[in-house]
Order: sequence, then structure tokens, then C-alpha cells
Amino acid sequence: MSEEATLDEFVSTEHLEEKKETPIGKIPSDWNVEWLNDVVRINPDGFSQDGWPSEKFEYISLSEASNGDIEGSKTTPLEEAPSRAQRTVQHGDVLVGTVRPKQKSHGFVSAEHDGKICSSGFGVLRTGANLNSRYLNQEILSNRFFCQMEAYVAGSGYPAVKISDLKKHRVSVPPLSEQRKIATVLYAVDRTIQKNQQIYEKAREVEEASKTKFFTRGYSRWELDESVGWRCRANKFPKDWKVKPAEELMNITRGASPRPRSDDSLFGGEIPWIKIGDAERGISKSIKDVDSYVTEKGKQKSKFVKKGTLLVANSGATCGFSVFAGVDGCVHDGWLILREHDGLVSDFLYHYINWNYNYLQSLSLGSAQTNLSTGLFGRLDIPLPPIQEQRQIVEALDSINQVATHASKEVERLKRLKRGLMQDLLSGTVRTTDTNIEIPEEIAKHG
Repeated sequence: MSEEATLDEFVSTEHLEEKKETPIGKIPSDWNVEWLNDVVRINPDGFSQDGWPSEKFEYISLSEASNGDIEGSKTTPLEEAPSRAQRTVQHGDVLVGTVRPKQKSHGFVSAEHDGKICSSGFGVLRTGANLNSRYLNQEILSNRFFCQMEAYVAGSGYPAVKISDLKKHRVSVPPLSEQRKIATVLYAVDRTIQKNQQIYEKAREVEEASKTKFFTRGYSRWELDESVGWRCRANKFPKDWKVKPAEELMNITRGASPRPRSDDSLFGGEIPWIKIGDAERGISKSIKDVDSYVTEKGKQKSKFVKKGTLLVANSGATCGFSVFAGVDGCVHDGWLILREHDGLVSDFLYHYINWNYNYLQSLSLGSAQTNLSTGLFGRLDIPLPPIQEQRQIVEALDSINQVATHASKEVERLKRLKRGLMQDLLSGTVRTTDTNIEIPEEIAKHG
């Protein structure tokens, strides 16, 4: 199967066949429902320090497995082995996180993790000849498997599923050829998600490194002056750049929320109300979609801004990041509003503020609730490169940002696609029986 292929090329249309009722829902008549304990070996290999051939081992904790993938392991001295280090895993095993099932700390053991030791917080599932472990890895991520785990959860402070209860879980078992095809389709989507996630992370690394270079060295110069900028993240600027605190360069005000919230005459109108929750930090430069609106009366009790106005979050976990208003609208009091920043290209200011995100976060600490006042933000030193240089910096950073944004949106789109595919394929609503899907070795060798 080509990675460039569309899903329409290898997923057949919906079958109109009869389905049978089972304890886990309707499935095709030629599929079986089995107790998990009857189709896998659970926790087949233990771990003992006695006779271990090395003074160290690789330990997989619950935090290192997520949504079907094992993201890493930690090198651990044998003498410091945690009490939970109890199970040896091999390539092809499927790990089920039995603690806090909502976190879906599940993962497939790839060749990279063969022979490592995992936490007793996992159930280690080892399939036999009639169950493909790549298929099983998708099955344990399904809603029907999650619902069974939730039904067996014991304890509110430390919710967990006992191994004895895990054995009672039921799984659907299609014919082996169909298991492989289902696993192939979903594995292909997983690989594409992973590649886009890697593109996103790499683009963000490049963007951060580029900001550091541009905001400390200029677009193409290297002569620095260390005598300015002491109050912000960058303590070096090119000598010919002027530097002034934000309060001297722009008008800084705080948004306002119409009150009281119980007054129906203030809300439900047609004027967009821009809130912190409407922003997607690091994904989009502007807020274009909102879910709340105010009336003309509500507008009088708020702060109205034009499209393109620069905003800075002044509270909460996102305190210190900047975004543009993508529509004309009223601004929630969780935002600072920046106006009249003469001598500064708006997009240059946007990138510079976000580069100082951690610094602005640190300014806002020290109170019960994180808050960045107009006075505190006003302390941020702002460099003033020549306008042409500002535009060059913006153009370069925007090009990198577009790559990251596209990859991030593609990841979210593919995740939504996969959720729909899982629902259709794992229930047999969409069958792959009549399709010519090339099964890769990575799927075929696991059952």
C-alpha cells in the first residue's frame, strides 16, 4: 500500500449484511467475540534481578506509553529498580495501562523495546497464532474496550483495573486476513500522524532557533551591544537597534467583560466576544472563530477592537502569548490590548512577544492567580530595528510558522479521520474483505 494512497483506494463501501448482537455490540456474523484471557497470554514473563546480565536495564513506565505507542524508556541501575519493575516484554507484545484507564497508557512493543522491563501498571498481552497483535493494539484503543475498563475500575483516588478483571474483557476477533487489513489501514494513518507530528516539532525547533538569532543578532548582522535589554529574555541586541520599554511605544489596555453575566440583555447578540478559550496557542496567528456574542448593550460594557488588533493573554496557563483579533469584536478581560505601536510592524511585535512568552509568564507569577498587568507588560523592552529589517524577519518566521501550522492541523485532521475509521472498521460497518490491501511485513509478522 502506498503511503500516498487515499483511504478510498483500500477501504470498501459499507456492507449491507446482517450483523449479530454480542456483549460488545453488533458485529459481522463471521466475526467472533472472545474472552481476552482465551486469545492472549497475560504477563507471560516476569523480571528478577537475580541473574540479570547487566548492572542496568531499560524501564518502561506508564508515562512512556500513550495511545498505542511506547515513546521511550529510562536507563535504570539494577540496584535502583522500582518495585513496579516486574515484567519483561518482547517485540510484538501489547501493553495495556491498567491504572487510570482514561489516560490510555497503552502501547505496542516495537523491536526497539524488545527485552525491556515494564511497570506492573501494565498488563502485557502476548498474542497467539490466531490474533494479530497490531490489530489487538487498535482493539484496546477502541471505545468498547475502554468502556469495559471503566466498568471494572476500582478506587476513586487511584482508579485501576485488576489483572483478574482484565482477563474478563471481551474482544472482537475477525478472520485473521481481515485483522491484518484493518491493522494495515489504521497503522498507515498512525504513521502519517507520526510523520506530521515530527514535522511540527522540527518546525517549532527551527522557529525558536531562528527567533533567537533574529532578535539577538538581527536579520544578517553579528555586532552586538550587551548594555541594553536587561529586563527581557534577550540581553543582546545589534548596536544600531533602538530599545524602549513597551509602555513608551504603545497604548496598553485591558479588555473588559460585560457584567453581570446573568443579564440576558448583554449576551446573545451578533457582536463577536473574543475570549482566551477562542485562541489556539502556537497554531494560528489570529482568532477568527468565536462561540460567544454580545449585544449592542454588551458592547458598551466591553472593549471593542478592529480586526488585526494585537492581543496578549494576561491570565491563566496561556498568560503571555500573543495573537491577533481575526474579527471586529469585543475583548474579554483575559486579554491585554495593544494599540498605536508606531515604528513597529505588527507581525514583528507578535513574534517578539511570543519569543518572550516564558519571561512574561515569570513576570506574572507571585500571586494566587497568574496575572500579567498592563504595568508589568509595560516593562518588556522592545527592540526597534529598521522597518525593512522587521519585515525581513517577519517573512522568514512566517514561512516557518506556516509549515508548523499546516502540520499541526494535519495531525488533528488525521486524528479525527482515525477515530471515524476505528468506529467503522472495528465494528465491521466497513469491511475490507473484498479489497486488495498489501499487508506490510510489520503487520504480517505479528499474526
